[in-house]
Amino acid sequence: MKALQYLNKYFIKYKWRLFVGVVITILSKLLSLKIPEIIKNSLNIVEDYVKGKETDLDVVKHELLINVLIIIGVTLLAGFFTFLMRQTIIVVSRLIEFDLKNEIYQQYQHLSVNFYKKNRTGDLMSRISEDVSKVRMYFGPAIMYSLNMVVLFAIGFTKMMETDPTLTMYTLIPFPILSISIFYLSKEINKKTTIVQQYLSKLTTFNQEFFSGINVVKSYAIEKSVYNDFYQLADEAKEKNIELSKVQALFFPLMILLIGISNILVLYIGGMQYIAGEIQIGVIAEFILYVNILTWPVAVVGWVTSIVQQAEASQARINEFLEQVPEIKNNSTADTHIKGKVTFDNVSLTYDDTHITALKGISFTVEEGETLAIMGKTGSGKSSIVNMITRMYDATGGAVLIDDIPIKELNLYAVRDQIGFVPQDPFLFSDSIENNIKFGKNDATQEEIIAAAKNAVIHDNIIGFTDGYQTILGERGVTLSGGQKQRTSIARAIIKDPRILIFDDCLSAVDTETEEQILSNLERISQGKTTFIISHRVSSAKNADKIIVLDEGKIVEQGTHNQLITKGGIYKNLYEQQLLEKEI
Repeated sequence: MKALQYLNKYFIKYKWRLFVGVVITILSKLLSLKIPEIIKNSLNIVEDYVKGKETDLDVVKHELLINVLIIIGVTLLAGFFTFLMRQTIIVVSRLIEFDLKNEIYQQYQHLSVNFYKKNRTGDLMSRISEDVSKVRMYFGPAIMYSLNMVVLFAIGFTKMMETDPTLTMYTLIPFPILSISIFYLSKEINKKTTIVQQYLSKLTTFNQEFFSGINVVKSYAIEKSVYNDFYQLADEAKEKNIELSKVQALFFPLMILLIGISNILVLYIGGMQYIAGEIQIGVIAEFILYVNILTWPVAVVGWVTSIVQQAEASQARINEFLEQVPEIKNNSTADTHIKGKVTFDNVSLTYDDTHITALKGISFTVEEGETLAIMGKTGSGKSSIVNMITRMYDATGGAVLIDDIPIKELNLYAVRDQIGFVPQDPFLFSDSIENNIKFGKNDATQEEIIAAAKNAVIHDNIIGFTDGYQTILGERGVTLSGGQKQRTSIARAIIKDPRILIFDDCLSAVDTETEEQILSNLERISQGKTTFIISHRVSSAKNADKIIVLDEGKIVEQGTHNQLITKGGIYKNLYEQQLLEKEI
């Protein structure tokens, strides 16, 4: 139960609701356990009349009528308290489920990008949905039925001992066997439940990746191969579930057997006592009713144990992520307003998942309002520089400074809020085009949205759609072409009016003519803003104030366009090559 100890704070938070639930449970069970006693008295009255101890039939009828009315009243009142019990405890479980999901989601938001590179989306989804649902069962049904069992046993056992200690001890003989059986079965259930949850995550991940990559699957006509992989994984998951079900299936037959033995003992021992004149017939009926009232609480011990074991396994999986410490931490709560000067001072970066050193001793300064173009081959470290500016990663050597202050000392969220970023692989949400652009500025007016779209040269495409700006995009913006997604992403960045603009190879899917229009607009928009342009095309970089050329994580050339052309080298060769391609 170590993993479930994490949830104790929720017991404290909702202690008064749970306390009320406990009180209502006790009242409900006190009332329901009153019925066997009333039935015992009724049968004893009849027995007394049969034996001639009571000669007035009207008195017997009156007593029986009163007892019947009391039973009806007690049953209705017990039912009402049972309703209140469920409303109290089950509602608490839903509130805790809500709190836990929000806590996990906030943790997901705080965790660094590196975390998401190491974990699959399907597994993340499974833990916040399936695993939290298992934990909710621990707070709801498990607690409710456990309370029922404890209260019924405490009160029922006391009443039984008061009535006949000998018969009570015989009746309870099977219960130690039950406890030992539950102990060993619980250990096996916990082990198998963990395996089942792991396979559920694998299935979720497999399906999520299949749906996201459906175009690739269909393009390569590998549906049959993918189906076979799914079938194999689903079959393994089925086998693990069957193994778990086999263990769980032992509970109820075991419960029924032990309860049956208790009933037999009541009838036999009680019958012998009745024959000996030690008890009345009503006591036997009372004990049989007690045993059968206790049957359900005892029977659900197995189910509750299973719930707790599954919750333990699920919470252990949840704790793995909740205990993760974000690599990128916000070290300041001060309201930070940046001007835009960016300095890299001998910066190095090694990714801990691949151990690849992407940047090696990078140093440069971009003054406020300047434009820096970064060029280089694939894998030269261009995007790594962007990741450092947005502080998706911290330098493993050297320092990144904004306005001459180490970026680690600035308010992380304030800095990111003043950066407009267009990634290499633009991500659009399954929402309207308008809302995707407004993602950069929630309170943007329609005029601002249209102006941003025009500057990104996407306005004409948008109004050509049937629903215009209200067109709903498919998942990840699949409705749009690659170039349209890039331009929509550009519109989202520039509507934000940030202090720093970053364009990470975001014109790769755009034709040359459109690229020139966008670059012309961006040159006007970026006036007074620090701008970073990462590109393979010299046409995107030539008008920048500074250009740096990367190779294997190092700066091999830097200067203006004219300086680099005059100097000769990688940049000049790239320029001449692209100029020749354009002429051809």
